[in-house]
Amino acid sequence: MEENSPVDLSSFCQSCGACCGYSANWPRFSIESDEELAAIPEALVNDRQSGMRCEGDRCSALQGDIGNATACGIYAMRPEVCRACMPGDAECAMARRKFGLPAIEAS
Repeated sequence: MEENSPVDLSSFCQSCGACCGYSANWPRFSIESDEELAAIPEALVNDRQSGMRCEGDRCSALQGDIGNATACGIYAMRPEVCRACMPGDAECAMARRKFGLPAIEAS
């Protein structure tokens, strides 16, 4: 592999999951359509219908161990706030800090 080959930053997400465990207030709904909201399993929506249900700060759709191996149980229908968080951005760095994970450096 060449030194200047682009790094697939999305691969970091599957060994991280910090953004999904950062705060119960983070996985909120904002600009989703009624159809998009209806696609999210009701058991994973909080009692206020304002975002994802969490266990503590951890989104209930998160599977696996933060910082090790993770996956989203509803990846294809995840809320916009989840889609907007990108590997290495400010929100990612903040969440990774909470779990003692190093920041992702884009090459």
